Amino acid sequence: MRPFIKPLLLAAAMAAAFAVQAGQPAAPYQDLLDFHGSPRTAADRSFNIFFDMGAWQGYSLPRAGDAGTGFSGPFVHSLGAGQWAGVRLAALSLRDASGDIALKDVASHAMPGALEREFSAQGLDVRQTLFFADSWHALVRIELEAGKARDVELAIGGNTMPLPGSHLASDGAAVTQGFAGSPSTLTTQLHADGLAADHASVSGNDYRIALDQPLHLEAGKPVTLYLVQTLRYDTQAQPPAIDYAHAWDANRARWAAYLKSADTSHLAGLPDDVARRVAAKAVVTLIGNWRAARGDLHHDGVIPSYSNPDFNGFWAWDSWKHAAALAWFAPDLARAQIRAMFDYQGADGMVPDCIYLDHADDNWRDSKPPLATWAVMQVYRATGDRAFLAEMYDKLVRYHRWWFADRDHDHNGLAEFGSTDGTRIAAAWESGMDNAVRFDGAKMLKNSEHAWSLDQESVDLNAYLQREAAELAQIAGVLGKPQDQRQWQAQADAMKAAIQSRMYDAKLGWFFDARLGKPDLVRVYGSEGWAPLWAGVATPAQAAAVEKTMMDARKFATTMPFPTLAADDPHFSPIKGYWRGPVWMDQSLFGVEALQRYGYTREADAMARRLVLNAKGLAAGQATFRENYDPLTGNGYQSQNFSWSAASYLLLLGDKDDTAPRIQ
Repeated sequence: MRPFIKPLLLAAAMAAAFAVQAGQPAAPYQDLLDFHGSPRTAADRSFNIFFDMGAWQGYSLPRAGDAGTGFSGPFVHSLGAGQWAGVRLAALSLRDASGDIALKDVASHAMPGALEREFSAQGLDVRQTLFFADSWHALVRIELEAGKARDVELAIGGNTMPLPGSHLASDGAAVTQGFAGSPSTLTTQLHADGLAADHASVSGNDYRIALDQPLHLEAGKPVTLYLVQTLRYDTQAQPPAIDYAHAWDANRARWAAYLKSADTSHLAGLPDDVARRVAAKAVVTLIGNWRAARGDLHHDGVIPSYSNPDFNGFWAWDSWKHAAALAWFAPDLARAQIRAMFDYQGADGMVPDCIYLDHADDNWRDSKPPLATWAVMQVYRATGDRAFLAEMYDKLVRYHRWWFADRDHDHNGLAEFGSTDGTRIAAAWESGMDNAVRFDGAKMLKNSEHAWSLDQESVDLNAYLQREAAELAQIAGVLGKPQDQRQWQAQADAMKAAIQSRMYDAKLGWFFDARLGKPDLVRVYGSEGWAPLWAGVATPAQAAAVEKTMMDARKFATTMPFPTLAADDPHFSPIKGYWRGPVWMDQSLFGVEALQRYGYTREADAMARRLVLNAKGLAAGQATFRENYDPLTGNGYQSQNFSWSAASYLLLLGDKDDTAPRIQ
């Protein structure tokens, strides 16, 4: 079990996890991802972007071979679906008595929590480090060190993206950028102790900020300045003051604490340095997709992927998975992620599918699979936070009961996926497995004016609900509610018996969805078939049969194991099938945990190693976490920098006490 993560004193954190002096690369986690790139258009997402602290603006290192100073950006994620507002930030101009100083590019690196560039000229070293002080402010720390005393004139330039209707203006020593149809503004200023910026000037899409007097450099004594770029989401925003003296040290301490989680990662048979590198990449990815409360998002959370313009909000079952992983290294963010979704819980208990900066875009046509209690319990196991259990208990109860009020057509205690508008597409979305083969023949049944069900009881949904009832019993026990505990446990026991008898085919040795009003099963071999093992619902004999099929190379034990549809199904489509064959890491994680729960440890470890080693470029290269993978080749597809894949890998590699006793 991981130790509880407690707040770290600055001195202790600076000594722990990875030793980073100001400006020193964060070995061994340097350049986990390739952050080089320069935007060719406002919508260019062809390369990775660095975000941190929940900021809605991000930056990159200039493309390889670009020796000019500064960084690419910013990319402003809160402008529509996200667009580049800037092309270049923090381009340095230096002069001394002999004229312009030509800086030579020495190195450019990405470390967890910062981008860094180093330059040199005769007798002068310059380092630029871009990091975030908070969710509002990006800082470029500029350090100059001379070999002998000299005076240097300094100016900093920038270049903005020519966006329709945007406007660039100087205001004294600051530069402000506004945007058509948006109250958001970007402000760029120069901070130097004891010095003042003389003025800021604007010409077309370019700007320049200059100091009012030369910098005097003593031999061997570094001088530090900060360029500050502040994004205000609206004119009412009041960003906090920046503590320049401690901002960089605080960044290093925070990332040291984060990476303690990666430093304990382990998987039997896998070199620890491989496990830790993948885990560190997962941490970087999750934090890179963190967005702070803005607009109609009332708490911080993690978006699915900044690389995909369709994902500029929080999704329910993504949120539960993100929170389950965040609990082990960023528990405050895990709690916020869960709260963000429950901020919009309906009066009837429903939690919507997804929420956005503008609540008019929220999707109330469906919910998502009920993994919220599992996520809350992960936070409790990681932190021991009983107060959070108390805060969430009634909300979780209302959500759980909503499923049976609005999604149990025949009132038999087993639920169905459905929708609020009666459409089958929204019901499929509610499952999370949008185009899964098992729904091909499904029809819609009306329960009430705003509640419809598919005509089949899904085995994964009911396994999740059964585990949720069992965990609500655990929470009730912690909170001193013995009557509730007994009631929840009775429901869990009843559902367990119903799933075992109603949804298992003894001849085929697999769990399937069940047709309403008929003894028929929807006999499609999909990843939902091991959900009862993950939940602890199956008997040992049932689990043995399921394990045999999971380990069949013709079905699920593929190169990249545990596809969402068996590889020998005629509908199997591993590249473009979406939920008809590709590997989705959440389902593969649940498959590994299903095997572990019933004592198939050797098999679980073998499949977990395949997931790490056979995902192309993930362990040894700079490949991002992908939305899904080809089970036959390990090639990644769909969105890059995908959060729940990162979360799944972190849980896969984590030394954690997940849940339940092993079932013998």
